[in-house]
Amino acid sequence: MNSTGKTLLIQFKKQWQLLLWLEVVLFAIGFFLLIGFLSGNWLWSGLFGIIISVAVLLVKKPWKIDLQKVSKHIDHNSNQLEFSTGLLLHQAEELSGVAQLQQQKISKILSTEIKNIKPKHHLGAALLTAILLAGVGYLGFYTGVTNNSGLKPTKDPNSGSINFIPTDSSAIEVDKPVLNSQEVTITYPPYTNLPKKTASRMNIKAVEGSTVSWNLNFNGPIDSVSLESTGGVKPLQKKGSLYKGSTVLENSGFYNFKFKDSTGRTYISDLYAIEVLTDQSPVIRIQDLKQFTSFDFNEDKNLNLNSIITDDFGINKAYIIATVSKGSGESVKFREEQLQFDTRIVKGKKELRLKKLIHLDSMNMGPGDELYFYVEAKDNRFPKANRSRSQTYFAVIKDTTDYGMGVETGMGVDLMPDYFRSQRQLIIDTKKLISQRGKIPTQKFNSTSNELGFDQKSLRLKYGQFMGDEAEGSISQTESSTMGEDHDHGEDPLEGYTHDHDSENEHNLVEETHDHDHDHDDETAGGENSIENYMHNHGDPESATLFTDNLKAKLRRALNIMWDAELHLRLNEPEQSLPYQYEALELIQDIKNSARIYVHRIGFDPPPIKEEARLSGDLENVNTMRKQETIETTDNFTYIKTSIKRLEILKRSDLKISEADRSLFQKAREELSQQAIENPGRYLTTLQELKKLTELQNIKVELVREVQKGLLKSIPQQTPEPQKTSQFYGELDVTIMKALE
Repeated sequence: MNSTGKTLLIQFKKQWQLLLWLEVVLFAIGFFLLIGFLSGNWLWSGLFGIIISVAVLLVKKPWKIDLQKVSKHIDHNSNQLEFSTGLLLHQAEELSGVAQLQQQKISKILSTEIKNIKPKHHLGAALLTAILLAGVGYLGFYTGVTNNSGLKPTKDPNSGSINFIPTDSSAIEVDKPVLNSQEVTITYPPYTNLPKKTASRMNIKAVEGSTVSWNLNFNGPIDSVSLESTGGVKPLQKKGSLYKGSTVLENSGFYNFKFKDSTGRTYISDLYAIEVLTDQSPVIRIQDLKQFTSFDFNEDKNLNLNSIITDDFGINKAYIIATVSKGSGESVKFREEQLQFDTRIVKGKKELRLKKLIHLDSMNMGPGDELYFYVEAKDNRFPKANRSRSQTYFAVIKDTTDYGMGVETGMGVDLMPDYFRSQRQLIIDTKKLISQRGKIPTQKFNSTSNELGFDQKSLRLKYGQFMGDEAEGSISQTESSTMGEDHDHGEDPLEGYTHDHDSENEHNLVEETHDHDHDHDDETAGGENSIENYMHNHGDPESATLFTDNLKAKLRRALNIMWDAELHLRLNEPEQSLPYQYEALELIQDIKNSARIYVHRIGFDPPPIKEEARLSGDLENVNTMRKQETIETTDNFTYIKTSIKRLEILKRSDLKISEADRSLFQKAREELSQQAIENPGRYLTTLQELKKLTELQNIKVELVREVQKGLLKSIPQQTPEPQKTSQFYGELDVTIMKALE
């Protein structure tokens, strides 16, 4: 009972300490936001927040809360505990009998009373203080009192009024029109589900197909305003006091504004970048699935397809393209199907986890058939959706009836007879018979099982011919003796279900075998032939075979297994016969594959060597070929390099730019624009300065130097090419050469 009461006190202590720590965090966050909004320097505001948190910690001291303080706090806030919670902090052995009774009583009361007692804290005041401090800071920066407008959410951090400069320096003496306001609005394509964006910053970054609109408001008489970009010049339309223009983004590039006042003076703005983002195709990932899967014809043929599809703006469709291949050679046929996922597809989601259980049997596939499938997905892009597909996966049902053409002992013929392929038909008939048990009369069931046993025996005898067996009795000496001991030849339990010709043929074969054996009795009685071990005896059943020695044991095992399969069929037990039939079929398949010899084609057959000309050293008909080729390379920086040389001359002259110079700088600007599209931040300033060189009448030497510096940085470093180096001679080499002379 004491442990229960003390546990409640420990929990109350942890709750109290947690509330004090939250007070410290709230005070620190409030002062952090206040200083950050007012100063704009978030690093200093973070340091100030740490200082405030340390100061509040020293005041609150949450680590000072212990069980003694908790006990006193609970005693002062409850009239039921009789100021006795301190007894819960002692062991029962340390207290007297009366104290122990009081301890048990207080422990029971505390479990219900502690729910009504709250730790002493000021969490509500701390939360209110943090909200007030953050609100004051935000209000100060939003109203512009702190001149920290760069943090305003409606303004971009790098925003500012468009800076127009006159193309003629004489225009500085006259007041130019003032730009009151500037605004660019980006309307994204509907399929992106992105809201319209309005900003004062002129650098644009938007999705391909977005509509961009500009609104400029001037204070003063304006004759015309135009937008110059890589696509040409577009005049802005005047509507009231605003000049408006719009375009649909297709390619990245640059643009600037140009206007004329009422006196005909021309002003140009800085250069701004347009970065067009391409809508990415969906990304498809297949999980936990091998690229190639094979199935046996007697197992469950199911594929679990788990795919994860992601897209930047949402997925519209996803499905599986499956192709079934049937047949072989010229008779092959293909059937293509579109399979839907088992999981419902929610259009517009950026990530889908889809599953599909593919049943090969439901697709009417049989042994030897192949399935090729892949996942395809489309996104919401309009009017033409992006499409992507996964890699192709394969599934094959193993075929045990056809193994192709083999090359046996150097001959390109197939020596395997047709009845090598009839074991599978026996399996099919046996499975069909098992499924009919109880549905057909017992006599018919037993008769059919016995007929299948006879077919199994016929197949076994035909296989025995390839082992050199001439009769059923010579298949296995061990089996014959064993069967003779175990069975009574006087009674045949299967006599009522056998065919009449079933035993007659065997009887004839046995008689022939006995006659053949008696003919050789006299020869073998005389003793062993000393060279018998070194001869290939075609009369030996184990040697007179189409197979090599390493396959004899496997084929003998298959024949023995066929005997067991036949036995259970004769005993009307097809369920027990079926495993033996499967095992025999598998052994036959291995024998077939092991007996094949593949001949690989070679790609080059060299001509025969003339022995009379070999090693003679005759080089009369041997010609040496030498080819010299000059590869022309294109220089993508011709005008930039020419401009750098021309700027060097301008720095030393009177800085007067001719029309030829303007044309040269314009071509250099076009070359630089190709690089700036990929990296606008690096070359944007140089492009702006190049434009000033082509627009301004009078230039300064500082501008020329900056342009030249930027153009030099834009030329990539040349990769070193292999070339012939001059031979180096050291002092030691020179001394040796002189001594030799």
